[in-house]
Amino acid sequence: MSTIDPELAPAFKRLPATHTSRRTVRLMRTVTPLVLRRMNKTISMDGLSVETVPTPGSTKDMKVYRRIDSAPGAPVLLWIHGGGYVIGTNANEQRWAVPMIDAMDCVVVAAGYRLAPEHPYPGAIDDLSAAAAWIVEHGPARGMDPSRMVVGGESAGGGLAAALVQKLHDDGVAIRGQLLACPMLDDRTATRTDIEPKEHMVWSNASNSYGWSSYLGAAPGSASVGDYAVPARREDLSGLPPAWIGVGDIDLFHDENVAYAERLRAAGVACELLIGEGGPHGYQGLVPEAEISRQFMGSAVAFTTGALAA
Repeated sequence: MSTIDPELAPAFKRLPATHTSRRTVRLMRTVTPLVLRRMNKTISMDGLSVETVPTPGSTKDMKVYRRIDSAPGAPVLLWIHGGGYVIGTNANEQRWAVPMIDAMDCVVVAAGYRLAPEHPYPGAIDDLSAAAAWIVEHGPARGMDPSRMVVGGESAGGGLAAALVQKLHDDGVAIRGQLLACPMLDDRTATRTDIEPKEHMVWSNASNSYGWSSYLGAAPGSASVGDYAVPARREDLSGLPPAWIGVGDIDLFHDENVAYAERLRAAGVACELLIGEGGPHGYQGLVPEAEISRQFMGSAVAFTTGALAA
């Protein structure tokens, strides 16, 4: 607690010291939607609509946020929720959708995906690929411009966003940018012996090990993983769209996020990197009124609106 930003400290002191594991995952799945609803209840949805749309080829629905008076041909943010690959839902993503839509007339498609360990890789990436395909195929008829699309996500959603961008790039689908908020990018962090398993707030390396092993269906750091299972394992990052990465300096994912940003830049990919001093994992959502959180969200919105501009 001595290193946390003073504006964040009171909220993080009240957080219970829970860790996601085989024994707690069901409880976490129950609690997480309640926490998200509480976080979002002060966010005004005036002038906005939310439509639930089935994802063809998937068992999961999408939540489509837009202005009621949205103009035809609006750009798109395909947004992916977090939850360590094992918890979370796309039902309450207003805290990301509303600032984006307030900044510009865009459509935010919050995709759903199947969770591990019941559905290990490639279940989630298949669901998200189906959501992207729906935007490309049906977006124009629904007032969207698929040629102006950013893919983004938070935590595990950020890792899935990075993986989906890699797949879309390989499939020849043009993407304007990738918005990666404290992304969960590298399973090898879970194997680090210099990190105490339970020392990080919100998402510890003990939770990290469970999340990755559940998603991969194998121990973190295994020699062989799927092509789009672990974004940081991809050797060639050249040609990927511009990226924005935001992470706190006391987030478990700090080191892997910085390393990925440096590798993107070395490959010739433009990458903005925002480091929140004194920021634990997910601070921007837990204490949105803090100055450090406003800087985080302001930078993320600026990147997205710039990438989506005609």
